[in-house]
Amino acid sequence: MAYTAPLEEMLFLLENVFDIKKMQKYDSFSSLDIDTINSILLEASRVSEKTLFPLNAISDQIPAKQENGEIICSPGFLEAYKELCSGGWVGMAGSTFFGGMGMPAIVTSCVNEIMNSGCVSLALNPLMTQGQIEALEHHASEEIKEIFLPKLISGEWSGTMNLTEPMAGSDVGALTSQATQLEDGSYSITGQKIYISWGDHNLSENICHLVLARLPNAPIGTKGISLFLVPKYLLDSDKKPTITNNVKTISIEKKMGLHGSPTAVLEYAGSIGWIVGNPNDGMRAMFTMMNNARLGVGIQGLSQAEVSYQQAINFAKNRKQGRSLIKDGFNTILDHADVRRNLLLMRCLTLVSRAICFETAMAIDLSKQENSEELRDRAAFLTPIAKAFSTDSGCRVAELAVQVHGGMGYIRDTGVEQFYRDVRITAIYEGTNGIQAMDLVGRKLSKNGKTAKALIKEIENTEKACAKTNSFSPEIIKKIKSARCDLYQTLDWMVNTNNLNDRFSGATPFLKAFGLVLGAHYLIKSALASQDTERCSIAKFYVNNILPESHAATQASVNGSVELYEISF
Repeated sequence: MAYTAPLEEMLFLLENVFDIKKMQKYDSFSSLDIDTINSILLEASRVSEKTLFPLNAISDQIPAKQENGEIICSPGFLEAYKELCSGGWVGMAGSTFFGGMGMPAIVTSCVNEIMNSGCVSLALNPLMTQGQIEALEHHASEEIKEIFLPKLISGEWSGTMNLTEPMAGSDVGALTSQATQLEDGSYSITGQKIYISWGDHNLSENICHLVLARLPNAPIGTKGISLFLVPKYLLDSDKKPTITNNVKTISIEKKMGLHGSPTAVLEYAGSIGWIVGNPNDGMRAMFTMMNNARLGVGIQGLSQAEVSYQQAINFAKNRKQGRSLIKDGFNTILDHADVRRNLLLMRCLTLVSRAICFETAMAIDLSKQENSEELRDRAAFLTPIAKAFSTDSGCRVAELAVQVHGGMGYIRDTGVEQFYRDVRITAIYEGTNGIQAMDLVGRKLSKNGKTAKALIKEIENTEKACAKTNSFSPEIIKKIKSARCDLYQTLDWMVNTNNLNDRFSGATPFLKAFGLVLGAHYLIKSALASQDTERCSIAKFYVNNILPESHAATQASVNGSVELYEISF
């Protein structure tokens, strides 16, 4: 098995679909031309292909383990992590003032895809740290920034997020961890957290936990939650992290996948921490990290789709089975129509997921540079789609990779079953995809669905541009228009439905429909930008074979919730 980073496709999207040159008008990114980006991605590819990918199967077979009170990571992880740190990959998006590269989200997203395709278990560690860096940059005191950011950006220390408790999962407001202020202004944190990705390990010299907890007499629910930074070790007189801080690892989970990533149950027993942001305003600060992580998890889904597709196409080109029915074929299963259909489904969903994630990253970058409410709304609207659609697609593509391999796909030796086991969690953590969909039809449809309507207008403009060329038949354009009109009507129903539970009942199919229609938009834009016959063929296949799923999804979106409660369980 091997992995090759899809640099040509990434650079094509950056140049021709998302116009990366517009980033150069901002002082922060004035030197960020396509050649510079290409150089960055080439080096990231080298690290992923040569260092990370060989560790992927090893980490699955030899997972992290708890030994004599310490967490020992999979073989090769420590050396690989040091290489990531020395290359500046951990804190590449961090502020240059604290030692980061100051890279925009669009470039970080490219790098994160490449690294996660190499070894998603290990790449999750820097991903968590990147989210913590952003949260601290926005919400921490200057003193905390000066102490923690340089170490996090360098990778000497790593970061986690601690939300979930045994009786408080998606309902974060039910958490019971307590924080009490001490005389010196610090806080004593007590409580237990579960499902903490990279909660304990032997790769960095300190692990910094962002922990949600309650102050005494805090309001109930999410309005009474504060955020605290709690390191595993406190600093001694020489500013070295050597003093134990009563953060105990109870256990690490035995999981379906991501075996190389230690997921910890942590207990805080009077652990010292410092507040981040204002008292009882912890969710706002934590959402900075969560939104960063949600795009990052969408990228994880994309990464496993890409590597699954690469393994499946390689297998199909070499596996001889059955009789070919086409002239001048490969005389392998790649000649078979059903195998080709599966491979094209995989390819299209991967391409679409990448485009949606890139669009989200660009919206995030531009919103920060322009300080524009419209662009912030656009980024906020796209984030749950990027997270949910890309991870659902990652699961679907990985499952199809097993199918293309046939019986061999069910055998560990081929390795593709690991991709499915690894990617499956991405549809669950950082907010299940159902919660992402509920967020989309709830808060993200504020202002009468203004942001959604603007995106649908852009899709309509792509239709019009398509109609002015000879690249696509009137039938293809008609199918895109039909899907777009269905989506708009469904959006109108969502916006005008006062019963929130009726919206929620159709939230998941609505998100899927929006992602599918956006997919047609991006594939058509790619084809028009390139005038390449293969890109046109890919877009036509998508419109004829995948886009029709949007019609079923929109119909399922508007049924309301009554029938869901008519049936007994």
